[in-house]
Amino acid sequence: MQIALTIAGSDSGGGAGIQADLKTFHQFGVYGTSVIVALTAQNTRGVRSVHAVPLDMVRDQLAAVAEDLPPDAVKTGMLATAALVRQVADAIRGYGWTRLVVDPVMVATSGDRLLEPDAEAVIREALLPLAAVVTPNLGEAAILAQMEVRDEASMEAAGHRILALGARAVLVKGGHLPGNVLVDILVTSEGARRFSHPRVATTSTHGTGCTLSAAITAGLALGHPLDQAVPTALEYVHRALLAAPGLGGGHGPLNHRV
Repeated sequence: MQIALTIAGSDSGGGAGIQADLKTFHQFGVYGTSVIVALTAQNTRGVRSVHAVPLDMVRDQLAAVAEDLPPDAVKTGMLATAALVRQVADAIRGYGWTRLVVDPVMVATSGDRLLEPDAEAVIREALLPLAAVVTPNLGEAAILAQMEVRDEASMEAAGHRILALGARAVLVKGGHLPGNVLVDILVTSEGARRFSHPRVATTSTHGTGCTLSAAITAGLALGHPLDQAVPTALEYVHRALLAAPGLGGGHGPLNHRV
């Protein structure tokens, strides 16, 4: 059985972060391991507090997984602080984990910030050059590319700018654009590929980005090429949105059992 590793924050509401990643890995038939870098107190309505895990504990988690359960693919999610981003990047490089999906989590669906501002530069400099694919939403793409991202043309342009930072591919997610059709754009050195889906009319969008990046990671762990892993993951998220159980009083979770 293939192994996938998620390095991210814990979501007490169960809809995003480590919890969403492990549910997704399981659904794709890969064995999920985890390194928790932050604890959050949150639910579908928002984030109450964030506690970064001490660096030595993160180091020990990484070493424990590496020495006994080496992953076939890895994803990063919420990394909280600049020090944690740098530590995680150093470990990924040191352990030689090349099938890396970077979900540059900066702000929760509720609007609460999950990344310290000074960590943004460290993601650009230390983490992106290691990535097989980066999966920013519009806001994250704008921060990473240092430009406005308002439409499909600027999504593609931002993707190329992030590619120039060292990432091997960039999937710019267009879920925050208006309209009834949701468009995502995969940018590689070979060009851009556009994916479109009808927008699902739902408020159950908590953990969408985590789930998508975890699904791509599972595909890579299974040995699928990126141009297969990405559309498979997008289809999975679309089904999970359609089947969302409507839990909670805010932005509810997806249904990962689809």
